Amino acid sequence: MPETPRPLSHSDLLQLKRWNTPTIYNGWEQITKHNPGRDAFNVEETRDFMPQMGPMVGYAVTLVIEPGNPEHRKNAKAGEEYRAYIASMPGPKIIVVQDLDKPHVLGSAWGEVSANMFRALGCVGTITDGAIRDLDEMTNAGFKALARRLCVGHAHVHPVRWGCEVEVFGRKVAPGDLIHADKHGFMVIPPEDQPRLLEAARFMDSNECETVIAASRNGAGKSTQELMTSIEDSISAFSANVRAKFSREGEW
Repeated sequence: MPETPRPLSHSDLLQLKRWNTPTIYNGWEQITKHNPGRDAFNVEETRDFMPQMGPMVGYAVTLVIEPGNPEHRKNAKAGEEYRAYIASMPGPKIIVVQDLDKPHVLGSAWGEVSANMFRALGCVGTITDGAIRDLDEMTNAGFKALARRLCVGHAHVHPVRWGCEVEVFGRKVAPGDLIHADKHGFMVIPPEDQPRLLEAARFMDSNECETVIAASRNGAGKSTQELMTSIEDSISAFSANVRAKFSREGEW
């Protein structure tokens, strides 16, 4: 599968990492032609097991596993070939893992050893619809994980396929896709939306702070009616700013 184009610099990615994923969504919905009510984000619940690490941003590299099936271990070269694929891709990288045992969770592809290994290969974390283990040790390695749950063992974890389209938490992900993820979930940013994403997220964050949030926090000494008037005026200002910038309606 051809790699998705990468129009953003590493500096841009580091700046995107300064905001949470909902803020990135707020910017994205103003510039995309996709449906902001159903596209780009996970539609099934996921869990961030390292929320204290903040957001992660990177390009998808992909893997399919089936820990419950020992037959996959017959391909003795699969692990080496999969690691070579990961190493060959430019970073920062997020390994997106589809677990074919779903809805069961029988083993984890992730633990202390794999987290350190793939961190050394330029990966910042993983999104897996299976499990992780060695949570504290993975955190110590600086390898962030969004997953379904924790588990005890690794079962028969062995690479089945890699470098292919996968589906996790109801969202399809292809190699090279740009991902922004945190404790709220994750977004897969369409290539055509990436160049304007940083500017749009900055604008929407600033617009909130200068209008509705400021009015809501500046109520000392005001009557209820005065406060309500201030809030309604701020909503109008917020929406007018969005229309002027993007020719679209705001959140309200």
